[in-house]
Amino acid sequence: MIMNYYDLIFYLFAAVTLLSALMVVTNRNIVHSAFYLLFTFFGVAGLYVLLAADFIAIVQLIVYVGGILILLLFGVMLTNKITNVEIKTGTINLVPAVIGVGLFAGALLAAVVNAPWKINNTEQAFPTTKILGTLLIQEYLLIFELLGIVLLIALIGAASIARK
Repeated sequence: MIMNYYDLIFYLFAAVTLLSALMVVTNRNIVHSAFYLLFTFFGVAGLYVLLAADFIAIVQLIVYVGGILILLLFGVMLTNKITNVEIKTGTINLVPAVIGVGLFAGALLAAVVNAPWKINNTEQAFPTTKILGTLLIQEYLLIFELLGIVLLIALIGAASIARK
């Protein structure tokens, strides 16, 4: 089996994503877990780029890396005495968790094996941002504006709660 650059980059992003996600879950320091989460988000964004889903990749970077992760890091770092807090990772309910993960992995494996995969040529990929931009500005403009107003109301509410 000959591996080309596309496959090599895919496996690199997949390895970075899986290893950093494992480190997020197993690390006991919350600051280190947050930084490993950064690598997980970048790995997922890289996988989206390889799938020619450029809009989702940019949204992944803007929303998760630019918003949620930075907010999490500032919240952790600006809160006194939380940087050295050890996260409790006891083995409570280990047997049900292993059974649940095993069932989920079996169902996922069965879905992957039995799915009729359609393989596309990567050189024929086209950008999705133009199509999505046109839909958001023409067909879904009212919903888009209403969601913006709802988010603005949530931001004002969060700011007023934080001031008290």
